[in-house]
Amino acid sequence: MLINIFSLIPDDLAKSIISRQPDLPEYRIKQVLSWLYKFYLNEPEKMTNLPEEFRAFLKTNYSFFLPEIESKLVSQDGAVKYRLLLEDGEIIESVLIPTEKKNTLCLSTQVGCARNCKFCATGKMGLIRNLATQEIIGQVIIASKELKNSGTAKLTNLVLMGMGEPMDNLKNVLMALQILQSNAGFSFSPRRITVSTCGVVPGIIALADSGIKAKLALSLTSAIQSKRRKLMPVSDQYNLIQLKQALLYYLRKTSFRITIEYILIPNFNMDSEDLAALRKFTGDLSCKINFIPYNPGRNSPFRAPTETEIKDFMQRAQKLPQAITLRKSRGADIFGACGQLTKNNLGEKK
Repeated sequence: MLINIFSLIPDDLAKSIISRQPDLPEYRIKQVLSWLYKFYLNEPEKMTNLPEEFRAFLKTNYSFFLPEIESKLVSQDGAVKYRLLLEDGEIIESVLIPTEKKNTLCLSTQVGCARNCKFCATGKMGLIRNLATQEIIGQVIIASKELKNSGTAKLTNLVLMGMGEPMDNLKNVLMALQILQSNAGFSFSPRRITVSTCGVVPGIIALADSGIKAKLALSLTSAIQSKRRKLMPVSDQYNLIQLKQALLYYLRKTSFRITIEYILIPNFNMDSEDLAALRKFTGDLSCKINFIPYNPGRNSPFRAPTETEIKDFMQRAQKLPQAITLRKSRGADIFGACGQLTKNNLGEKK
């Protein structure tokens, strides 16, 4: 089986090619990398400034397969959801979120997810498999190519918050981060990449120890252990005390503050006791807090908060010492908002 060219860190790709073509001029490697990561091309026969025999060599020795767009839905708010077909027939989803100043891509890292958070449609799928490095990178290439072809600005930010738990596929995630941040790859600043977790403590520690920089987001949703256990089974495995220690460890290893993600679920985690617990948990953390109104999917166990409930909660949350934001959901009408991604959607709008 051929190794996929998009799974290799640029330096490793260069070594791989040179080991097979020792007389190849160095500038040919730079030309290949430019085709891959500046022009987003996965067809070696179209790499027109390369000699024909070298193009044939590339096609013979490497796979250039990337996920394919099965469908593309555009939300009324401008978000774009891509349903992507993988080489084995599995389906993942990623979401492009444009604003005036940024183009953010929400990336998937697994087909399905084993963590079964009660507010997330992906968790209902269970875990089917991890994504390979090239399947993570492929989502970035597809979105970048779409933006390039439309003549709009480039992709500016990446959030690994789509389908799956990134810490459960950390080896491939770390490989992808190196390709994304490489000057010979996409040249993404670590400040523009956020890795999200539901609270997998060993993964947080391993990310901190890896030396590969990225911002960290934690899906907390409740700072009361008994409540969090009802929503997020991961809290049975790693409780809030263990989680807090892992976050403090990450902060000692990096200059980035943490983002706390808190899903607003009415009649569950929006009372005064919830805010008091959140204040206590985050009191000594360098963090900001994003509050996200719950986005119901099909057969959701909860309802979305009303505008009045959100306004009342946010007024009370102003007393928290951290910077807080209310993150408005994008793409909810195409089931592309936070917690709504799943391969089982038929793609129709609400």
